[in-house]
Amino acid sequence: MPHQTLDLDHQFCFSLYRASRAVTRAYRPLLEGIGLTYPQYLVMLVLWHADDTVGVNDIGTRLHLDSGTLTPLLRRLEQAGYITRTWSNNDERRRVISLTEAGRTLRHQAASFPEQMLALYPAPPRELARVKAFLDNLAAQLE
Repeated sequence: MPHQTLDLDHQFCFSLYRASRAVTRAYRPLLEGIGLTYPQYLVMLVLWHADDTVGVNDIGTRLHLDSGTLTPLLRRLEQAGYITRTWSNNDERRRVISLTEAGRTLRHQAASFPEQMLALYPAPPRELARVKAFLDNLAAQLE
């Protein structure tokens, strides 16, 4: 009999993995309605929160994504007409991202998504806040 600590059902990491996949899957119908994937939605959340342009490196830092992962996401968002990618006026080596009018309009279409998702979570808001704080702390410790 294998050692119990190596049993899949006892793995904390597997519970996190399952929960992450379930949340992403629950977002899918909402995001398909506006033509975004979950990673693209995360990029758009960063941009919707910004006042003006955002550097590509800043987006990568915020989302903990490397440029090899982020660049194709940005390219597809640009092809969809939601963003523009330009070179910074202050630093020719720096790419900056701006929302287009279509990208700003998309924000209004997605405004109800957080509330719709919270309705799916079977826990009181205070408990969800504690779980989020725990996960944020865990990620910070492991990074």
